[in-house]
Amino acid sequence: MASPRKEGFLTEEQREALKFAASNADAISSSPRSPNKLVLPELYSKGGGGGPRSPTTSGRRVRRSHSGKFVRVKKDGAGGKGTWGKLMDTDPGSRIDRNDPNYDSGEEPYELVGATISNPIDEYKKSIVTIIEEYFSTGDVVLAATDLRDLGSAEYHHLFAKKLVSMAMDRHDKEKEMASVLLSALYVDLISSSEISRGFSMLLESVDDLALDIIDAVDVLALFIARAIVDDILPPAFLTKAKRTISEVSKGFQVIETVEKSYLSAPHHAELVERRWGGTIHITVEEVKKKITDLLREYIESGDTLEACRCIRELGVSFFHHEVVKRALTLAMEIPTSEPLILKLLKEAAEECLISSSQMIKGFSRLADSLDDLSLDIPTAKSLFQMIVPKAIADGWLDPSFLKSNDTDQGHNDDGDEKLRKYKEEASTIIQEYFLSDDIPELIRSLEELAAPEYNPVFIKKLVTLAMDRKNREKEMVSVLLSALAMELFSSDDIVNGFIMLLLSAEDTALDILDASNELGLFLARAVIDDVLAPLNLDEICKKLPHNSSGSETVRMARSLVSARHAGERLLRCWGGGTGWAVEDAKDKIIKLLEEYESGGDIGEACQCIRDIGMPFFNHEVVKKALVMAMEKKNDRLLGLLQECFSEGLITIHQMTKGFSRVTDGLDDIALDIPNADEKFKAYVDHARKHGWLLTSF
Repeated sequence: MASPRKEGFLTEEQREALKFAASNADAISSSPRSPNKLVLPELYSKGGGGGPRSPTTSGRRVRRSHSGKFVRVKKDGAGGKGTWGKLMDTDPGSRIDRNDPNYDSGEEPYELVGATISNPIDEYKKSIVTIIEEYFSTGDVVLAATDLRDLGSAEYHHLFAKKLVSMAMDRHDKEKEMASVLLSALYVDLISSSEISRGFSMLLESVDDLALDIIDAVDVLALFIARAIVDDILPPAFLTKAKRTISEVSKGFQVIETVEKSYLSAPHHAELVERRWGGTIHITVEEVKKKITDLLREYIESGDTLEACRCIRELGVSFFHHEVVKRALTLAMEIPTSEPLILKLLKEAAEECLISSSQMIKGFSRLADSLDDLSLDIPTAKSLFQMIVPKAIADGWLDPSFLKSNDTDQGHNDDGDEKLRKYKEEASTIIQEYFLSDDIPELIRSLEELAAPEYNPVFIKKLVTLAMDRKNREKEMVSVLLSALAMELFSSDDIVNGFIMLLLSAEDTALDILDASNELGLFLARAVIDDVLAPLNLDEICKKLPHNSSGSETVRMARSLVSARHAGERLLRCWGGGTGWAVEDAKDKIIKLLEEYESGGDIGEACQCIRDIGMPFFNHEVVKKALVMAMEKKNDRLLGLLQECFSEGLITIHQMTKGFSRVTDGLDDIALDIPNADEKFKAYVDHARKHGWLLTSF
């Protein structure tokens, strides 16, 4: 016979609750509205055995009272009229009444509150879009690097590389160049080589999708990859590895083939790739000046002031509006009938705050400074200018302070150092001639004839300033000249003080040269790479500049450029169009030409090879390697090559002395491989002194 269902193991609290429920069941069963008899047939099974069956959970519920009898109760024995329901009601349909004296807030069901789960990758992607957009707007590499560093999440930087390139692909050449420059700047310091490779791999996989929106996506991405390889931020082996993972019928495969066949295999491919997008991330000064002249001439023809103001605004060079003022006034003097229109335009631009008061004064001041030269072409220039100034002040668009500042400047010029003024004029002439002739020895002779070493820093400032407003050829020439001057004529203090003068006037220089800060940073970094300045000189320079000034920011940028990986190679070709030899490449070429000459080569051909290297400031390396090779090979024929180079002026006495000095410094190490190095070197020094190769100070 089946036994009744057991109650199981219960806690004391549950037992009390069960007793309370059972007593409620007894009360209900004895009430007038409840049946007064037990329905016994329901308690027995109609099947075999005829014994009583256990109460089940289906159909009507029964409970066993304290007397042991089975009684029928309502579902779970609670919920009668006028009652609160049973204490431990677990019925899903039951409802908790907060007015119940036994209400316990712990019995409230849990409520799941929906919340958005933040994905770190999604947050990173949103943040980098903002950084890239701001960079395209400002062109500030340092700010972009700082923002990316503050963002953290270095493990996602491959997404930054991908996003930067994909956003630039759908923009103008300026943004494409900016993207390449930023990737090079962030390389190693913030983004590793593997992260850049991974980013480009993702771009190759998604180029099919990019091609739906960008018609020339294949060619543009190929150029980005070629540029990354030329900039040494992507290894050439990347192409071979990528080919193995990409389908031959995909556009990604087409990109790789375009890189290999169209870009990297072309003659002088490095220069071609670097200049494909214009070679600069900024509009040149010449382009801005041309646009200003064109819009002013068009305004004179149309007389549409609103259109002219719109064109000035679209130039986007508010810091260069003084050029608009200067050119507008010059045009008014050249074409007298246009004067009313020009003055109307300048007044309108001032009233709309399009041209600020400071820019207006700067434009008038620049024209006042050039009146002497302008009078050669326009004889009445001074009288016309003197008539325009009172009109502008009377109409309220030129601040009266211009007259005071102009008078002060004039007095200062009158009381200025006549010798310094004359030196500046002669220095400008010497520099201009150098840009035409590329003759360093002639320039050095001209400076020696000036006999004014106290003005050497002034020459440095003038030299770099003139180069910044010219093409890359002249900039490269200036870097080479600085190396030669540092070896032969100028002291380290001269060059440091010259750069300090440049950086102190950087904000004024930027009024005339749009990219002055970046250009100065490159000149500084290049000077360190060329050993014109020591890295510690940058700290010395920075201490003499105002904190948080434009000059100090430029020094920080130069430090970043110098500390980057492959800095020597990049900075040696930073102006494009230069020699472009890396230091190691130059050393290899020097060794090869010396070995060829030592084995019976022609002396004239060896001298020509030295010229072709095009690094006269590095000729001390030729001297050092020739002396060491002469010791190793026991072949004094190499001394004949040095004699020929010295006689032709190919290797100067300063370069010769530096080469001997470098051997002296490393003689202990050389002696480990060449036992009689000391004896041999003494003989070479005697030979050099006899033939006048060395300075008396050696």
